[in-house]
Amino acid sequence: MINRGIATFGLDYGKCPKWLFERMVNLSRQMIYVMNEEYGPDTFIERIADPGWFQSLGTVLAFDWNASGLTTILTAALKEAIKGHQREFGIFICGGKGKTSKQTPEEIIRWGDYLSLPEPSVNNLVYNSKMAAKVDSALVQDGFQLYHHTFFFSKNGHWAVVQQGMNTEKGSARRYHWYSKKVTDLVNEPHSGITSPTNDITLNLSAEASDKTRDISTGLVQGNYFGLMKDIKILRRHSSDLSQSLAIQNGQQRLAFLNLETKEFKTHPVVSEDFSKSKYLDKILYKVTEANPQNYEKLVALPGVGPKTVRALSLVSEVIYGAKPSYEDPARYSFAHGGKDATPYPVDKKTYDSTILFFSRLIQRLRISASEKRLMETRLNQI
Repeated sequence: MINRGIATFGLDYGKCPKWLFERMVNLSRQMIYVMNEEYGPDTFIERIADPGWFQSLGTVLAFDWNASGLTTILTAALKEAIKGHQREFGIFICGGKGKTSKQTPEEIIRWGDYLSLPEPSVNNLVYNSKMAAKVDSALVQDGFQLYHHTFFFSKNGHWAVVQQGMNTEKGSARRYHWYSKKVTDLVNEPHSGITSPTNDITLNLSAEASDKTRDISTGLVQGNYFGLMKDIKILRRHSSDLSQSLAIQNGQQRLAFLNLETKEFKTHPVVSEDFSKSKYLDKILYKVTEANPQNYEKLVALPGVGPKTVRALSLVSEVIYGAKPSYEDPARYSFAHGGKDATPYPVDKKTYDSTILFFSRLIQRLRISASEKRLMETRLNQI
């Protein structure tokens, strides 16, 4: 099953009606109870990390399928639904929208104390939460600014992240999903799903194709600070006229800028990048070289390292050392179940049917009226 997808999420500026939110909370609580009884808490964590399943859940619970508010309202409803039942369900939900997202580490620690979890396990959960936010804000530079972060974990240590960014110019949102069992490397293809409209170009330093860029970036900060600044100064002198194929003589070493095709050059980040007045960047690079991180993940995890820092290192790696990163938008594929017109691949009927069957079973076990069940089934079949 392909775990990345495209969906158009328009930004919502209104509020969810109180009656709808309360209904979503009630139905969510019942669904979690039924799922837990039949499958256990880890299955809930796994399903939440599936963008197609998450979208289906929000739609079944009566929220607009193509609205950015589905993410924020559904996660808030789920969090409210398990309130007071966390130990019973074995499921814990931390964070949320805006300022609430910044409270995620404290909430994880609080639940860790409540459950008497070993300190290393709690610290690892906090670290994974912070790194998920760091990767999707610094390594996936797609024009969507994060404003929502929710961290789910089970009593068994399985975890998932659902976070969302907004692009106010495009009036759209992008949702990122992570799942612990699918993450083998936090900085290399870590997502279990991304749903969003696509960009023409995205600097994606979490892509497999950016592996060489990550290696060279790490090597640059493991070296001498003044040696790194020589490379940065080259960028500062020539970023404005990168359209030419330049060669710069530097002692015995010949440093050649990449030949960029006209179409690619117009959207290349270095064209609009201004390194000339960035004293803060210099300070961060000094701190990073002093820290001497062992690998790229540890580099990204350092305090103060953000989009501009990794972008500067990426550009040095590409323009001077020839390690071109991926500029392919990670949200380039169809929904997890495929497209009815077989673009980019035929519908995965087996997976699609199993998703519908899963929800149908849940709906039939809910303690609601027959008419409400029929209404939910209708929405399910329309997804």
